[in-house]
Amino acid sequence: MLAALGSNKRSMAATRWSVIGCVCATALAAVTPWASSWLVAQQARPFQAVTDAVLRNPPPADWLMWRRTLNSWGYSPLQDITPDNVRTLRMVWTRALGPGLQEGTPLVHDGVMYFPNPLDLVEAFDAKTGDLKWQYRRKLPEDLGKFFPVPAINRNLAIYGNLIIDTSADDYVFALNAQTGALAWETKILDYQRGAQQTSGPIVANGKVISGRGCEPEGGPDACVITAHDARTGKELWRTRTIPKPGEPGSETWGDVPYEERLHVGTWMVPSYDPELNLIYIGTSVTSPAPKYLIGGVGNKHLYHNCTLAIDADTGRIVWYYQHVVDHWDLDHPFERLLVDTAVTPNANQVRWINPRIQSGERRKVITGVPGKTGLVYTLDRQTGEFLWARPTVFQTIVSRIDGATGAVDVNPDTVFTGPGQTVVVCPTTNGGKNWEASAYSPLTNVMYVPLRNTCAEGTAVAESRKKTSLYGVAYKQAQVAPNSGGNVGTIYAISAETGVTAWKFEQRAGTMSVVATGGGLLFGGDVNGRFRAFDQRSGKVLWEINLGSPVTGYPISYAVDGKQYVAVSTGVSLTQSGLSGLTPELHPSTGNNLFVFALP
Repeated sequence: MLAALGSNKRSMAATRWSVIGCVCATALAAVTPWASSWLVAQQARPFQAVTDAVLRNPPPADWLMWRRTLNSWGYSPLQDITPDNVRTLRMVWTRALGPGLQEGTPLVHDGVMYFPNPLDLVEAFDAKTGDLKWQYRRKLPEDLGKFFPVPAINRNLAIYGNLIIDTSADDYVFALNAQTGALAWETKILDYQRGAQQTSGPIVANGKVISGRGCEPEGGPDACVITAHDARTGKELWRTRTIPKPGEPGSETWGDVPYEERLHVGTWMVPSYDPELNLIYIGTSVTSPAPKYLIGGVGNKHLYHNCTLAIDADTGRIVWYYQHVVDHWDLDHPFERLLVDTAVTPNANQVRWINPRIQSGERRKVITGVPGKTGLVYTLDRQTGEFLWARPTVFQTIVSRIDGATGAVDVNPDTVFTGPGQTVVVCPTTNGGKNWEASAYSPLTNVMYVPLRNTCAEGTAVAESRKKTSLYGVAYKQAQVAPNSGGNVGTIYAISAETGVTAWKFEQRAGTMSVVATGGGLLFGGDVNGRFRAFDQRSGKVLWEINLGSPVTGYPISYAVDGKQYVAVSTGVSLTQSGLSGLTPELHPSTGNNLFVFALP
């Protein structure tokens, strides 16, 4: 399951510049007039530049990237809000967000919140009061919707130096001056008309802007790339393909499929990074089409789809990979990878697949969590990729066995499509199980908290050839709540990173969304019915709850200004929320895109 692969470097020198400190109004940027008055007030307060050292160990008050830290924990060390006082939490400010599919994460630095609205609208707020400081609205091509199914999604931002960095819907990576919102640099990655869909923003790893993307079939295999750019200048440093060319290691796993017909192995979520190992960890998606009888045969692996990739941050070389499942159904595996140093003592009573070479209690640098829609927890050695243990969570019909010694995954043959017209029961569905909604890890408990769903559906293979097919070649119907779930779509599993044992489980009718853990011993999370809650990390008891009116589609965070702790979260509409709502027709939330911030009195 492991491989050492050659590097792939290719430059696309397409960087355009503007003066970093100016307030500009070009065809690609519009900075609002609020910025000028704010600048006057800021002259007495120098901007605190964000360095690599700061990103590796952020100030407790800040939230500087998607999951706050490079290890993707989704954990804030702030501890003023506790199980004893959370019941007095109240809303202190709110703002409407831009229209479109809304899955944003606030980024907070030195009292300023930066928010990625849909359709590349970036706003800066006073994180204490919610007052708008500046706004950048990228001018996007009018025909963008012809090429991408969901161009509006903009999940997260990055920060480096005095720059706010994002990837755009039209296949650029760009940087804004954090104080003014002015465009500092932009670099074209791909031609959007034959490119990739950038729904997630980057991280910055040792001065490099690391980003992945979903890749549409129209872009061919060369659109399926992970890229690195210089955070200061935007210069491309390397790009790595997720589909090997003929003659490269892994190419043989596609059988006789021509290179130009190897499609859609995307990296559409946000990577993690280990500075000590200098390795980037990122997950990949399904192929297009999904049923493997259409692309070379069901016995092939079709690398590097549904894999964890460990990539050298300096060169882009794939150091090792692990394939979680050969996917015939559109059950992607691109979600967060949690980087944890822990004792490894899997409990055989709940952990179904264990590496027999593990010495119980030995400490390892692991990569863990639920990386894919199947809902399975996988724990690997993050230095070597060695399989350590795995276990299911929600009901699933996909994986039948994992060889503990090798990590090789066997799929349930009853669910594998072998020809057109065949119908199988797939659990979970393409909504998950798990999806882009993020889990969290707390060092207080050494437990990961994972929002999951109990879903099943009937899938039918609908294509006779790979040239006459839909995007995935599978049609789904009869979506239903999974058996033995009591009619509950949503659940949160609290699972020990050391033993794999379920510490507690929360179940509810509505589908669950992203969570965040805090140093006060709390877990905050929302659902598709607009409820936002605080849980006790150790027991799972609900300690506080509010109805925000609309699905809680954004990623919650916690931050501090002037020594006061805040909790922020956003609502709106998303594709998974829409799909899950069909399973709970009696629930009727509204669909407003809004940002909410809470604090103690």
